[in-house]
Amino acid sequence: MSLKQDLRKDFLQRMSELSTGEVEDRSQSIAEKFFREFKLSAECMHVFLTITRNNELNTFLFINKILREHPEVKLAAPKADFSTGTMVHYRYNLDTQLKVNKLGIPEPFSGEQVDPSCFDVVLVPMLCFDKKGFRVGYGKGFYDRFLAQCRPETKKIGLCLFEPVESISDVDDFDVKLDYCIDPNHVHKF
Repeated sequence: MSLKQDLRKDFLQRMSELSTGEVEDRSQSIAEKFFREFKLSAECMHVFLTITRNNELNTFLFINKILREHPEVKLAAPKADFSTGTMVHYRYNLDTQLKVNKLGIPEPFSGEQVDPSCFDVVLVPMLCFDKKGFRVGYGKGFYDRFLAQCRPETKKIGLCLFEPVESISDVDDFDVKLDYCIDPNHVHKF
């Protein structure tokens, strides 16, 4: 069993040690598993945008394929409100203008807002996850607050560059459990 703060430190270090090629290979493997495992019948889907400087998974592999091959899917991406610890979600398409925020996250800065209750599928970022479906993010709680606003039937699909750890020991009532997580080698269902 491991504490979130220890896992966060460990996996940030692991991510920093990955080469650009390793991140792309792992991202490609995860994207292939996603498109093979999940049929895109979703009407509305949330996708996070990659923090390149942190060696995060490349979500543009998902975004570009969905925009190209599934134009019926309404994509949205988040913009953080650091004063409230919440996110606003904007419709994402090829014309979406992005601005990088103070944490290095590209965000849409305007457009059509999408309410969290609209999402059928949410792709969830993380540093690591455990075998029960709990995740460790960057520790600000943005995604836990957001996921709590989604409908109970919304599919919460985590995307992780690493295999799961056995257990996160300090999970609390605030933590929202994933339905699935995809790592480079497996699709985990919880």
